[in-house]
Amino acid sequence: MAGIGFSLRELARAEDLMGSLRAFMHATLVAAGPWLVTILALGTLSMIAGDVSRNAEVALFRIVVIYNFGFSLIFAGPISIVVTRYLADRIYMRDVTEGPGMLLGAFALMLATQGPIAIGFYGFAVEAPLGVRLIAIAGYLLTGALWVAAVFLSTLKDFRSITYSFAIGMFAGLVCGAVLSGFGAVGLLAGFTAGLAVVLFALVARILAEYPYPVVRPFAFLVYFRRYWDLAAMSFCYNAAIWIDKWVMWLSPEREIEAGVLVSYPDYDSAMFLAYLSILPAMALFVLIVETSFFERYLAFFREVQRHGTWARLRAAQIDLMDSVGEGFRVLVVLQGSLSYLAILLAPVLFESLGLGFSQLAMFRFGVLGALFHALLLFVLIVFAYFDLRRLALKIVLFFLLLNAASSGVSLWAGFAWYGYGYFLSAAASFAIAYAIMLRKIANLPYLVFVEINPSVKRG
Repeated sequence: MAGIGFSLRELARAEDLMGSLRAFMHATLVAAGPWLVTILALGTLSMIAGDVSRNAEVALFRIVVIYNFGFSLIFAGPISIVVTRYLADRIYMRDVTEGPGMLLGAFALMLATQGPIAIGFYGFAVEAPLGVRLIAIAGYLLTGALWVAAVFLSTLKDFRSITYSFAIGMFAGLVCGAVLSGFGAVGLLAGFTAGLAVVLFALVARILAEYPYPVVRPFAFLVYFRRYWDLAAMSFCYNAAIWIDKWVMWLSPEREIEAGVLVSYPDYDSAMFLAYLSILPAMALFVLIVETSFFERYLAFFREVQRHGTWARLRAAQIDLMDSVGEGFRVLVVLQGSLSYLAILLAPVLFESLGLGFSQLAMFRFGVLGALFHALLLFVLIVFAYFDLRRLALKIVLFFLLLNAASSGVSLWAGFAWYGYGYFLSAAASFAIAYAIMLRKIANLPYLVFVEINPSVKRG
């Protein structure tokens, strides 16, 4: 992320207030483009289609998009994160000639592994018209491909093209979906999927323009699955942890079932998705300021290591790095804490303006609090990744996954008033533990670098 973060930060510094707003908007799409576009397009099309289609058709469209978004994220996540690691190593070696081949190879691997899942589920388990099932399969694969393409977004220098790609694709999806909404679920899905295709093809075109090299060694990154299996496992568990509370709540008495097997709890899902939108400023700030500042201090420390700097210089660089982490957390907590407080305080007004039921208020408020700690937990996990603490990050994420499942189950058992409390509790507890460990690791940074994560020491 740091590469594009520096460019966006320069845009914010070089221009006026509008320049800062544009940088913030670009950073938001880099950090959460596929997720943001999916939620906004899904909500907008659902409202548009509610006037012309039967409720059952809109519900089928909505649940197919949710399933595609969630399960493609979980199963494509390990591919994306391993490709991210391989691309980062190639950039460090100043050799990105394998970029196009890497992109196409990752797409091929995604299709080979996810195709059977999508075809098996929608082709044989879901009870829906053939058109709905075929478009659902295409939508699943396009969404998975978007997660893979998103790996390359932070390496692009032309950040405006990212914004244009998402904006044009979302507009195309909304227009096509609105025009075809009279055909029910199949029309809505066709329009939405067309928008995804526009976004994907535009991003791929920009990525290939950024890496104008022939396709070579498309599957060279596969060896990284064996070397970094814990990184792939961490991605799978982290994305599953995001969704596990929804799956648990889908067992509630208020659940709905579409097309035979598509189970959901729309009130809980919509409240949580709306709560997730509250952390978009924190995600953008992370790309725009926090990671770039941390990255600079991180590089400064390791330059001292490579130069065999004195203990005094190493200690000074360590203190600067610790200050950067503390400053980053303070900025995130102040910004996100303030926004979360406002979201909780103004929730009744927000729900009334959106036409949502007030029975979802408690779920939304718990979701906002959970999302606050979730964003902070993500920051800690990124710090762990910088120091190659993969096994530690995997343990934290696995704890988050199991605690979220267990606490959501308890909140389901406790009754409606406690819905959403499980996610909040698990995110807060996971962050508290991860943050305490991170402080201890950074406080003992020389030992961490020279002993704990030193490959030669490990081999010895």
